[in-house]
Amino acid sequence: MGVALEKELGTVHGEEMILNIGPQHPSTHGVLRLRVKTDGEIITEIIPYIGYLHRCFEKHCENLTYEQAIPFTDRCDYIGSMNNNFGYAVAVEQLMDIKVSEKVEYMRVIVAEMNRLASHLLAIGTFGLDVGAFTPFLYCFRDRERILDLFEMLCGARLLYNYIWIGGVSHDFPVGWVEKTYDFLDYFEPKIAEYNELLTYNKIFIERSADVGVIPAEVAISYGVTGPNLRGSGVRWDIRKEETYGIYDRFDFDVPIGTGAMGSLGDCWDRYYVRLRELEESVKITRQALDSMPRDGDVHAAVPKKIRPKAGHVYSRTESPRGDLGFYIASDGSDTPIRLKMRSPAFTALSCLDEIARGWMISDVIAILGSLDIVLGEIDR
Repeated sequence: MGVALEKELGTVHGEEMILNIGPQHPSTHGVLRLRVKTDGEIITEIIPYIGYLHRCFEKHCENLTYEQAIPFTDRCDYIGSMNNNFGYAVAVEQLMDIKVSEKVEYMRVIVAEMNRLASHLLAIGTFGLDVGAFTPFLYCFRDRERILDLFEMLCGARLLYNYIWIGGVSHDFPVGWVEKTYDFLDYFEPKIAEYNELLTYNKIFIERSADVGVIPAEVAISYGVTGPNLRGSGVRWDIRKEETYGIYDRFDFDVPIGTGAMGSLGDCWDRYYVRLRELEESVKITRQALDSMPRDGDVHAAVPKKIRPKAGHVYSRTESPRGDLGFYIASDGSDTPIRLKMRSPAFTALSCLDEIARGWMISDVIAILGSLDIVLGEIDR
């Protein structure tokens, strides 16, 4: 609008509307309803409603033994189930002063990083789909399926694994699994360049994602945003490096951060690109772990016959594909926790949606939500 016309007419407002996006809309990345208030096509307020997928995870765990709770961690972040198993097992092991074997430590890192690859592939593919790029979605799912084939060979499941146990893992790698994993890594590494060619540097994709949904570092920190969403804002924070657990301190890997290369620091493109670069780092970690893993050892050597921690409490943090995954566990000395609380990185990411989406158009909200990579199973737990 010209300056003279704007002075004559004043600020022009469209018709105010209240729209519901979801809870069955595929671009809401789960059973989520967004109550969107618009001024014409411009967003003025978003209220997320998350009460459609109650897992009752924490209350379930307070009525189950410690080992019975593991399958329920799978169902929280069902895209990164291995990482949830890992985070919960580490918390209970800290509470019980359990030291797992060297072989188990390496095995856990391998399956966790392979699951990070699978999770990021889904995030990248569906984000492309959200902004209209269909082909990268098919490519990402093609490669993710190969990882799920490996997990199926490992434990018989493709999504919910119950593989990482307190004190160990459910069973050793089957014959040929390590070799097939090496083959996958050899196949997969060149594919990352394909994703760059198809999506990362695609002009339309950049225009849809660069400068959109900017999360300044101070806003991310104030909302408790973590993982790739925080690193996309230029904050180099990764639990694997800063508060290391397991044997992550033994591996050489980088922590990619956003730089504002295509637009503003902390925009949708930066968050996407951090995940893409983390594919390279997870491949690097997995190779190192496969190379160094002891081939002999009992994976059940440190599994307690009875899991009954002494009275006390613990708070443990691990780096899931979505960020800082925390478990608070309080024990009264019985075989069932009296309190279990999970800190969800996806919940904190969703909480900032209203602030970063105001002033954008409805189509941009879909891009912003997709760039946050939320999973409703761990939000509405």
